[in-house]
Amino acid sequence: MGDPLHTEPLPALVDRFGRSITYLRVSVTDRCDFRCVYCMSEHMSFLPRRELLTLEELDRICTAFVSRGVRKLRITGGEPLVRKNILWLFQALSRHLDAGRLDELTLTTNGSQLQRSARDLKAAGVERINVSLDTLRPDRFRAITRWGDFSTVMQGLDAADAAGLKVKINAVALKGTNEDEIDDLIRFAHGRGYDLTLIETMPLGEVDGDRLDQYLPLSIVRARLLDRWTLEDIPHRTGGPARYVRVAETGGRLGFITPMTHNFCESCNRVRLTCTGTLFMCLGQEDAVDLREPLRASSSDTALQAVIDEGMRLKPKGHDFVIDRHAGRPAVARHMSVTGG
Repeated sequence: MGDPLHTEPLPALVDRFGRSITYLRVSVTDRCDFRCVYCMSEHMSFLPRRELLTLEELDRICTAFVSRGVRKLRITGGEPLVRKNILWLFQALSRHLDAGRLDELTLTTNGSQLQRSARDLKAAGVERINVSLDTLRPDRFRAITRWGDFSTVMQGLDAADAAGLKVKINAVALKGTNEDEIDDLIRFAHGRGYDLTLIETMPLGEVDGDRLDQYLPLSIVRARLLDRWTLEDIPHRTGGPARYVRVAETGGRLGFITPMTHNFCESCNRVRLTCTGTLFMCLGQEDAVDLREPLRASSSDTALQAVIDEGMRLKPKGHDFVIDRHAGRPAVARHMSVTGG
């Protein structure tokens, strides 16, 4: 598995704006067993499997980042748990947890495969997961996901609880779709001991609909919530972009991710690796470098690390998300499932 960490320490990753990069999000597949209306079109064309990095290559790249001071790895997709033998990658990466070189190994999932995977994830050192869930109504769940089954996700959450995994629910706020369920989602999540994070829809990739029709500013959502809930700002952070409040009536945490109404880039500590080896420095920009070529060109990581350093020099100060009805195209052409949710 090519583990260079016993050699002389390499310098930590710092971008040109002085931000330390300590968080790598890794997409292991662009495939998903759902077709969420805000994420992808119903009739997607996925990458040929031969273009994907192997699990061993993903392990090697992750290890290269750990050697540069990355302390958190999040496995994403698509739906990461549909990738064949994906648990091997979690088991391999767990050695960095055991050695104290990594603080957290986690994943974002739609929950469809949790019933069979939760215990193995926990055994591999995963302590906390994010589960995407935008509605509690089975018919609406089917409409949003197109292919998803609500009961399967509920069974997955039960399995995660039984395995001892901490769960955070991620819900995309969609105008005219689930904005009448925010209160119910708060009660559901906090009633099960979960955090809940609300996310503004982002203009990534062509979907079967109008982005402006989907977009619901979380500033409006928060103002509505204040009519019914007491929201207390708290300093809680999980390493990502969410800003948290505590809901006094439930005692639970509620997060807001607001790429449209409030740019959170000043403290960005993240980069994203696609399943084909492209390293994106920003979700909302196209600045990227190819890690697959140096990875496959040599068993040494010297060239790989040089390209990672090049990426740090390219990382932009922030994203420029705009939803423009007149532009007729998304702000960024690639789908969220390509970059990693």
